[in-house]
Amino acid sequence: MDSEAGARRQRGRAGPQTGGMLQSPVILTLDLLGTFAFGLNGALTAARAARLDLVGVLVLGMMTALGGGILRDILINVPPATFGDVRYLALAAGGALVAFLLSVELERYTRLITIFDAVGLSVFCVTGTSKALDAGLGSVQAVLLGVITAVGGGTLRDVAVLRIPSVLTSDFYAVPALVGAVLTAAAIGIGVHGLVGSLVPAAVALVIRLLGVRYNLRVPRTRERGFRSSAEDFGTWRRRRRGREDGDETGT
Repeated sequence: MDSEAGARRQRGRAGPQTGGMLQSPVILTLDLLGTFAFGLNGALTAARAARLDLVGVLVLGMMTALGGGILRDILINVPPATFGDVRYLALAAGGALVAFLLSVELERYTRLITIFDAVGLSVFCVTGTSKALDAGLGSVQAVLLGVITAVGGGTLRDVAVLRIPSVLTSDFYAVPALVGAVLTAAAIGIGVHGLVGSLVPAAVALVIRLLGVRYNLRVPRTRERGFRSSAEDFGTWRRRRRGREDGDETGT
């Protein structure tokens, strides 16, 4: 058992192109596509939430695209794959730059961007879970890290722009990632590798995410009479603060 765990850790250290299901060129291609889509989507979301310059948009776009994977690799004690393959950095920065230059035009294609975002979410939950298993972690821990890979970057972005993380308040987002991660761990556990073990969990997560967007599905929330959520209070505080900033700028 120790030798098997050691071998899996070695595969985890080898980076995104090696080990388990991550050898598939299809998965690598989708992973890179998801990185670009997350960079694009993250930068657009950040630009809507706060008035940012070029540097701010690039930083938050790259944070969205790469943050979850970096958190995963730090937690499993391996060098972040992002820094071992320049394509990830380039695509994340490229997506954010496109969002900055074409932010007005891209507003017309929000549905397409949502689809790319869903593809990135579904692929990252699969690759994140697989890499955690390759590093020798148990199934439960690997599922958790798969979800972190998928939603961690967006959470960091929301915190950076003083927003309640959308994964905690909005429509189905963590649920598809959780389902995809569980299916990935189950597939590896029963010895189903390759395209089938990779694409089926990703496809299921993608369909759940798109159904959630299409039908506005939400996780049940608490319902109390007269209850005011912390998200609403936080939003009110931000609007008041921005109003004061606008007043100060006008006065100067």
